[in-house]
Amino acid sequence: MKHLIAFLSCLAAPVAAQELTFDMSATMDCFDRGGGYDQCVGESAQACMTNTPGGYATVIVGACFDAEWQAWDADLNRTYQALMVQAREMDAENGDYAPSQAEALREMQRKWIPFRDAKCGYVASTWGGGTGAGPASIECVMQETARQVQFLESMASRG
Repeated sequence: MKHLIAFLSCLAAPVAAQELTFDMSATMDCFDRGGGYDQCVGESAQACMTNTPGGYATVIVGACFDAEWQAWDADLNRTYQALMVQAREMDAENGDYAPSQAEALREMQRKWIPFRDAKCGYVASTWGGGTGAGPASIECVMQETARQVQFLESMASRG
């Protein structure tokens, strides 16, 4: 994860001088057409790269993946909070007769974060320290965060 932090710290100045063209519409349009997570996640980052001058420069690629990751992270937080409310309500109904869903959800999410970071650290390491490591790591974090949103949404729909 230190590669990601180092890369993100380098983004601020060059990207600030250049306006990113980012919104989540390409990803949402993909979902509206019936695409699944594996097909649609990253569509908005790709559109950002295409629509931002110099968009395939390493710093822009990383910034576009980061922008989509931020959107997925916000969705993850909303989904987690909604699922936590649902879990607490179920805990109240079950009393001491069942394991706590809220505690299990919290523990799962706490353990998922270091797994995601380790997985994406490995992805970055496959670049051998090259300039592609930062964008690869951020893309991985974006993908894994979207997958976690998908998982949490599937759990919420069971309730």
